[in-house]
Amino acid sequence: MVSSKQVIGGPLVIGGRKLSLSRAIRAGDFVFLTGQVPFRDGQVMTTGTVEEQTRAVLDAITATLAEAGCQRSDVVKAMVWLRDRADFPGFNAVYGEYFPDEPPARSAVVSDLLVDVRVEVEVVAYKPVAG
Repeated sequence: MVSSKQVIGGPLVIGGRKLSLSRAIRAGDFVFLTGQVPFRDGQVMTTGTVEEQTRAVLDAITATLAEAGCQRSDVVKAMVWLRDRADFPGFNAVYGEYFPDEPPARSAVVSDLLVDVRVEVEVVAYKPVAG
């Protein structure tokens, strides 16, 4: 029996500092992922195009979903933050490669992000617990 709340993945550590958040939480049949910013080689990607950063974010989301026993096709909602409105076409093109069929519901806003990146994405997946 799965408890009503399950932490997915290990702790998030940046620069040797453990962050006060979880990669993902399973609550019943839903999996909630923390907003993901682009990382490369264990470091936040402060350079690169929005397309490169979007691929890094969506690859990390794919990996975290797998840890929770989910796939991208299980994603029902995505929330996107972009630093610059002009980045939307590039972001959207890459996003479409990762969600080509029956994409999840999505919201997107332009916002001043807390770290120096171009994009952040948060998703919620639905995958019924077996048993």
